[in-house]
Amino acid sequence: MKAIKHVVLTLGVVAFVSGCSSFQHRNQMASFNSAYSSGDYGSALESVIFDVGEGDEVDSESHLLELLHQGEMYRLTGRYEEAAKAYDLAEEGMKYLDQSGLLENAAEGFMAVMVNDAERDYEALMSEAVLVNTYKGLAFLAAGNTEYARIEFNRANDRTRRAVDYFQEEIAEQQAELKKEAQDEESNASMVRNSLKNEEFQTAISDHYGAASSWSVFSEFIVPSSTYLHGMYFLANATGGADYERAATSLKRVARMSPDSAVLQADARLATDLASGKQGRSGLPPQVWVVYENGLGPVLEETRFDVPLLLFREDQQSLGYFGIALPRYAERAAVPGHIGMMGDTGEIVHTERISDMGTVIRTEMKERFAGILTRAVTSAVIKAVIQNEAAGRFGPLGQLGAAALTAATTQADLRGWQAMPNHWQAARIDRPESGKLTLLDNLGDTLGNIDIPQQPYTLVYIKRPSILAPATVITMDLQGGAAATFARLPEQTAEPAQVSSIQ
Repeated sequence: MKAIKHVVLTLGVVAFVSGCSSFQHRNQMASFNSAYSSGDYGSALESVIFDVGEGDEVDSESHLLELLHQGEMYRLTGRYEEAAKAYDLAEEGMKYLDQSGLLENAAEGFMAVMVNDAERDYEALMSEAVLVNTYKGLAFLAAGNTEYARIEFNRANDRTRRAVDYFQEEIAEQQAELKKEAQDEESNASMVRNSLKNEEFQTAISDHYGAASSWSVFSEFIVPSSTYLHGMYFLANATGGADYERAATSLKRVARMSPDSAVLQADARLATDLASGKQGRSGLPPQVWVVYENGLGPVLEETRFDVPLLLFREDQQSLGYFGIALPRYAERAAVPGHIGMMGDTGEIVHTERISDMGTVIRTEMKERFAGILTRAVTSAVIKAVIQNEAAGRFGPLGQLGAAALTAATTQADLRGWQAMPNHWQAARIDRPESGKLTLLDNLGDTLGNIDIPQQPYTLVYIKRPSILAPATVITMDLQGGAAATFARLPEQTAEPAQVSSIQ
């Protein structure tokens, strides 16, 4: 009896702490999104700053989400060294990149099933990790550090290559652990396994959540914008045939994902021709690529519903309905239309959509969903057992108390990186002889004018989270020969707030 009292008491305390933590996180993200979507990156940065004691090291695991948001706000305010530093710390905090101790894993696993996934330290998506290296590469390139940019673009590409193996290993480990723990037919693990295989359970998941097999996903895991920038970087910085092959491989891979994209097909042909010698670098006029990060990326919402679970009661297996909470991605708004570019001739070239973040995330979520579902069912089974035990020992009042605690702790993990875009667009043009390029907004009105230096390869990188926010425009030498120029268009009269350093 003391044991069940201790469990219920522990759940009560943890439920209170969990509720406070969730409320604090929601408030923090609401503040961040309000400022970020309006283009007030100084205030957005302030909302994700955390205190670190003098002389203390940053706990990068527990502050991973704040570091991800900090890194992008530094980058969007032209503070590239601080952006790289924040992203370095974020990379340290990504659990699958290092070896965590068994005790820590066991403790986090216990909290996840006894409470919910949100009690674990945030584990970044593989797509987020790929973007971290890509954004770091862009920060180094903007600072004129082509050597470090090369390292980061290679890391992003390598992480993409290893993603499939990572997902397969993660799934295999989960299945092996569940199989090992399910040897006892009356164990919690056995009840979880039997519930997951139950046909009525599968129907309930499909009816309320949708079958993962029907999701709109890529045929393989890829973050097309990262692979595209990897190919573009090596096309501009090739020192020999191997580099041209790297560029061609990446650009052709992205082009296969979007066969209707004229710009992707043209870039893949250019890289292939350079790799084969059909096109010489000396005969190519100076090129300008425009990459446009548009809108607000997907966010997680909670879906709650009852599912049938197979439980042991009085040495017999019986069916009971219990609640679970699962995360579901919801699209957010994009800025309408495209970016237009006008050079000396007056001809307007528009960016075209090359990839969306929603498809990237759904592709990864499809691989991870089995683990998320298993943890949700494990948590539901354990809480159902506690409810039954409380009812048997303390009667209706005990059952009511345990049920209330179960309801309070049944929550989906809705954390995620809020600064990713809705989608990417791209275009490529010859450099205007005057070096003057006019950017046009979605209505065809002048967004602003930028100077394109006399150099072989230029990247104009634009990010605009909403129609209310100005466009951040970073004009970079793709060969890293000079520091980038930075602008916010249309030009603002007031400077954004600044935060002194990473905290």
